[in-house]
Amino acid sequence: SATLDYENKIEFDYVDLDEAFPPCDPGFAPSGSAIMVQIRTAKKKTKGGIILVDDVRETEIWNTQIGKVIGIGPVAFRNRNTMELWPEGAWYSIGDFIRVPKYGGDRWTVPTADGQGQAIIALFNDLDSKAVATGDPTKIKAFL
Repeated sequence: SATLDYENKIEFDYVDLDEAFPPCDPGFAPSGSAIMVQIRTAKKKTKGGIILVDDVRETEIWNTQIGKVIGIGPVAFRNRNTMELWPEGAWYSIGDFIRVPKYGGDRWTVPTADGQGQAIIALFNDLDSKAVATGDPTKIKAFL
């Protein structure tokens, strides 16, 4: 369900991670130091069946700053001169949920595997993301 409280934040309840991050083919593989993420999909309707208007969905899409790592370029997390892994290792792995910048990156949409929607895919540099989600990635809130 979606609820709006006095702080103008909207929360969405997802059935599962596949609803928030539906399977899809991004159509590309990251190269160099790029990290490919799938941005969490905005809900079309609440659990109770209320259809969310396009403005609410559009705000959710552009305010969402959580993504699922779906690809890591071969140079990511490596010293660009020696190609050795950074001493601290990789910051995250494929399948991790990370905080991504609200702006920037190269973004595009692809159809979901079920053909019922669109998934947003984005490429960022390995240095662009600074945090791995330690909680449920479906509970991170977008602020209007």
